[in-house]
Amino acid sequence: MDYKRIILGFGLLVTLYLLLLAWQEDYGQKARSLTSQPDLPLDTVTTSSTSSAIPQTPSLEGSDGVPDFIPEINEQPHSSPDDQLAIDFDRFVTVSTDVLNVIIDKVGGDIITVSLPQYPESIDLPDQPFILLDPTNDYTAQTGLIGPSGTDSSLSRPLFRSQLNEYLMDDSGVLSVALDLEQDNGTRIIKTFKFSKSNYLVSITYNVENFTNQDWTGAIYGQIKRDSRQPPGSGGNAMMMQPFVGGATRTEDELYKKLEFDDLKESTFATKHEGGYMAFVQHYFVSAFVPDSSFEHNYQARKLPNQDTYIFGFTSPLWVVPAGNVDSQSIGFYSGPKDQYRLKDLAGGLDLTVDYGFLWWLAQPLFWLLTMIQENISSNWGVAIMLLTLCVKGALYPLSAAAYRSTAKMRKLQPEMLRLREQFGDDRQKLSQGMMDLYKKAGTNPLGGCLPILLQMPVFIALYWVLLESVELRQAPFILWIDDLAAMDPYFVLPILMGVSMYFVTAMQPEPPDPMQAKIFKWMPIVFTFFFIWFPAGLVLYWLVNNVVSLLQQWYVTRQIESGK
Repeated sequence: MDYKRIILGFGLLVTLYLLLLAWQEDYGQKARSLTSQPDLPLDTVTTSSTSSAIPQTPSLEGSDGVPDFIPEINEQPHSSPDDQLAIDFDRFVTVSTDVLNVIIDKVGGDIITVSLPQYPESIDLPDQPFILLDPTNDYTAQTGLIGPSGTDSSLSRPLFRSQLNEYLMDDSGVLSVALDLEQDNGTRIIKTFKFSKSNYLVSITYNVENFTNQDWTGAIYGQIKRDSRQPPGSGGNAMMMQPFVGGATRTEDELYKKLEFDDLKESTFATKHEGGYMAFVQHYFVSAFVPDSSFEHNYQARKLPNQDTYIFGFTSPLWVVPAGNVDSQSIGFYSGPKDQYRLKDLAGGLDLTVDYGFLWWLAQPLFWLLTMIQENISSNWGVAIMLLTLCVKGALYPLSAAAYRSTAKMRKLQPEMLRLREQFGDDRQKLSQGMMDLYKKAGTNPLGGCLPILLQMPVFIALYWVLLESVELRQAPFILWIDDLAAMDPYFVLPILMGVSMYFVTAMQPEPPDPMQAKIFKWMPIVFTFFFIWFPAGLVLYWLVNNVVSLLQQWYVTRQIESGK
């Protein structure tokens, strides 16, 4: 029996199986049917007038004073019916920076829309920014003050005032948008959104001017509200399932914990610790609240009853501003690409929203090396992938060379192996013993040729996750018709070339004596070509270059063996 062929076949099948498992586990959630719904013009987007989940009014009697969440409340602004028309007409504030287009609702001071001008919606629509916080999905970022002196209650949301309804960042690179509110008791609340150039992090600061004769007591909350539908336009192809869409946070035991919609249907998630984050994750992009790391916060995620709406949020400890004093507190809100280096600086574990799976320890250095090549050698990501392949093959060559030598020696033994097959016929035991004696005499190992495949398996899977998860490769062009290395080759040219190269790789291997094994290995290039049709073009490019280099290395070693060197 040819053990080498069995091990090679097993390794290839395991590679396919692990990739399919990875798809199913990380990207294989069932696509939810999208209800037909037209996109709403920006000037007609309104906050839901039915319900929302606002955190509970904190109690001064509690042992720790940290508020929790309560059921839904009305979201109507604190105003008379006669003022409603004027409110709706003058309700929204638009903010434009070099990387963010934001719409803020004066009712509550919520961020209701975020689009990203640096990331087009699609290659065919380069001037249309990708919409991240999207009213089509009831996707908003709500912040407020709760408590005895808070601005948000079970009856209404506050109605802020602003000097302008439109803000545009100038050459200074810093932009502040202040919303002003005077409470009935005379306390002044100023909610300031601070934007900076090339930064997706928005600082939200509450400044409380308490010039009354009583202490002001409240707490900051922040929450991301969204339904469970897939983001509009996020469909994949027939083989590639939808990426993970859902919440994420950290706990005492895990830096990154997924909060899936299906789990939240069954039970509420809650945790409490210092610092942390609460995020909503989708393919390539993330929105996240990052509260003050010096405080202990309550984090919670849950589904609102009787509706397809989920809440991912936090509440901070009680905040007391003594009578006659002024004080402020700030939180951060990030809304943008999953830039793992930037996210790591914001909060521990937030960078893990770039989910490389169980081979993250290999995927991260691969990504680092890929970006170094792209930044310093070639600005073309496709060329960078090719150079990365050469680096990996070069690093593994000392181990691969031994495998190539074993393969070359096995090819020289082919006539002897065929003679043994004819000699022993169907006597498997004698045939196997004869082959083992032949291997021992020739000084070769039948399993040695499996090493290149086994070494490439983890690298292949790790790079698969890198290409799927790294926003840097989104819509990254290569050459000619390949305008997105993170998507499949639309004309299947790379998969076909990969299949041809794989055919030559297998042809250089010694033919197995077992007819069934020989048939299986003849079909392997065709089977792999079919699967690779649906893989990202960048991944197929990697495997194609890997096969070509393997062919050259095998040819070089075989020539040395045959010449007696």
